[in-house]
Amino acid sequence: QVQLVESGGGLVQPGGSLRLSCVVSGRLFSINAMGWYRQAPGKQRELAASITSGGRTNYTDSVKGRFTISRDNAKKMVYLQMNSLTPEDTAVYYCNAAVRRTFYDSGRDYWGQGTQVTVSS
Repeated sequence: QVQLVESGGGLVQPGGSLRLSCVVSGRLFSINAMGWYRQAPGKQRELAASITSGGRTNYTDSVKGRFTISRDNAKKMVYLQMNSLTPEDTAVYYCNAAVRRTFYDSGRDYWGQGTQVTVSS
């Protein structure tokens, strides 16, 4: 069973920083793209940042220049460094990974349980 577990959320003041981490566990063949999504109260879940297995990154406009996504393929982990946080960044952040469980598997998305990030003074 593939599982994703996030950590690193919490309460931070405006202008502060947080680093989210996500580890993928379980038997698997490969991990392709990984990403961080977020869902604010009353809003749809949106992609914040993604990274391919080769390290190519993509960010939603509202976080460009403030957030940095990275991954450690050997450790099966993905990170999100969030700087200059604003109240608009308050949301539940979800880790996502496109995983092939075996060589013959076409792959599917797996999700973490989410971690709360609250930006408030």
